[in-house]
Amino acid sequence: MNRPIRVLISKIGLDGHDRGAKLIVRNLRDAGMEVIYTGLFQTPPATVYSALQEDVDILGVSLLSAAHMSIMPEVVRLCRDTGIPDTPVVVGGIIPEQDHQPLKDAGIACVHTPGTPMKTIIESFTELAQRRRQQREAEKSTPDLGTAPGLARAITLLMEGHDDLLGAHPKPAQPSICVGVTGSPGVGKSTFIGRLARKLRDRNLRVAVIAVDPTSPLTGGSLLGDRLRMMPTEPDDGMFVRSLSSAGEAGGLGPNTAEIAKLFVAAGFEIILIETVGAGQNDVAVRNVAEQVLLLLMPGSGDSIQFTKAGVFEIASGFIVNKADLPGADITIKDLRETLNDDRPIWSVNSLRGEGLEPLCEWIEQNRQN
Repeated sequence: MNRPIRVLISKIGLDGHDRGAKLIVRNLRDAGMEVIYTGLFQTPPATVYSALQEDVDILGVSLLSAAHMSIMPEVVRLCRDTGIPDTPVVVGGIIPEQDHQPLKDAGIACVHTPGTPMKTIIESFTELAQRRRQQREAEKSTPDLGTAPGLARAITLLMEGHDDLLGAHPKPAQPSICVGVTGSPGVGKSTFIGRLARKLRDRNLRVAVIAVDPTSPLTGGSLLGDRLRMMPTEPDDGMFVRSLSSAGEAGGLGPNTAEIAKLFVAAGFEIILIETVGAGQNDVAVRNVAEQVLLLLMPGSGDSIQFTKAGVFEIASGFIVNKADLPGADITIKDLRETLNDDRPIWSVNSLRGEGLEPLCEWIEQNRQN
């Protein structure tokens, strides 16, 4: 296969323990797969909608709540009803032997228990992904960007180099804006984007997110974990999140980021947010893709000399001091204002509490209309 296998792993239900799921995620990543992990306490609708948007080769569910005979048939039904009936669904957990065949009869592709060797799991995932991709290769129809399955499929085709199957992009009815969000690892980009996206949705704006995570230089696999901090609890047709791996590209983005952003615009999304890989001073590729670039900082993350250096501070259209409840936030804002000596805006934000985002939404709206 030309690109890594894409797998989504979800913990559905009220089980608060995900140590086993994280172990599976790491092993799949180390096997060279792209793994989207959506975290704890997921619902079947949110899980299936995530799998749809990510256009994964396999949807994997981890269950320890003894509810597999009710939850898993519902997941299969939702896959069928939302337009991804060909996505293999796999379940893992403490599942009695007598329930394995009924689950398979209900449409579950594989059942794995705690005693299943990791090698067996990887081999079964690889076989299922290869089979699905062979079926997909026979499809030559142009995907409909007006539907979520069509848009998700179009992004995959673009990344596979099949631009000829996409057809002409429709002209968007509304103005749009592409905003890059960058900053160092751990500064809170994913949580910030999730909160910002929901505030923009409250304004009835359609929001698309491209979230880029690093690719392992050793295995070629990726853990695409940004989605778990962004995804709504229930499906929302006005918000689309697509996770990308950097695939070794320098600059903080992944392959085809600009082209994917254009697909979102053609599909009618008014706000496109691009989250870069945790950025260093020289990771400035997002400037070539986004009309505006927001740089996230934490209190105490720099001083006047740091803020004057060339690179990522130069390309920022605005600055966000995130986690503004931490000590030193006022000093960081003061140092920024004195050092920049220009009219670029600075916002104080607490993403976890959703505080300070309304002025930023106004700024984005004004730039979208200009």
